[in-house]
Amino acid sequence: MKKIFYLIPLFLISVFVSAQTIVFNVQEVKAKDYLESKLEEAYETCCKDIKPNKGGFALQKLGKGADDGMTHRFLWYWEIGEDLWEGTDIWDKAPLWFSQTENYVEKYGESYMGRVLSEQDGTNEDYKWDHIWDIKASDPIQFKIAHDKILKKFKKQFEGRWAAFGTYDINHPNGATHWVGVSGKDDHEHVMLLDELQKQSEFIKLLGERGKVENVRDYMVSNLKRY
Repeated sequence: MKKIFYLIPLFLISVFVSAQTIVFNVQEVKAKDYLESKLEEAYETCCKDIKPNKGGFALQKLGKGADDGMTHRFLWYWEIGEDLWEGTDIWDKAPLWFSQTENYVEKYGESYMGRVLSEQDGTNEDYKWDHIWDIKASDPIQFKIAHDKILKKFKKQFEGRWAAFGTYDINHPNGATHWVGVSGKDDHEHVMLLDELQKQSEFIKLLGERGKVENVRDYMVSNLKRY
């Protein structure tokens, strides 16, 4: 039953929340040595023909900053209040996916769930690596306002990049309450972006407008398979 939980969206339905709010569910795993490619094959064998409802799912590779030796993440995301698997044959496919991944996963790590509160879609296909910061934000509303101001002010620097801010609502990883992320080409290009931004006084000023923020951790993640 524990594994089935990771495939079933937890319905946080509220009439007060817009249907455009995106919910995500994540399971971190450590792949067995030399079997990482098998995880990709399992997704292709099981899931390549599934057309999820108002959302999607992905296999992601973890890079620098991963905790406890974790190597990958299983990600599911959908519009709040919707059923990701409506109209699919997921229950016919799931047993095959379970049996395959069980052979290739050495250990299951953290599992957490949250929402996307602000998002700019990425359009540059070269930006394949996301840099994600897990944070504790003392004033989430103030943080979101400043976050959106930064994207607007530095439109050129963030052009083509996925950039987002959101919450952790179930099982806050390492105590983080929120997260913020941006995409880029690779580790070096991400550092180049930070270097350019941090040399500008307006950027530093807007960072201060986010309110009190505690950085919990940061890490890199990239999509291997996305549906």
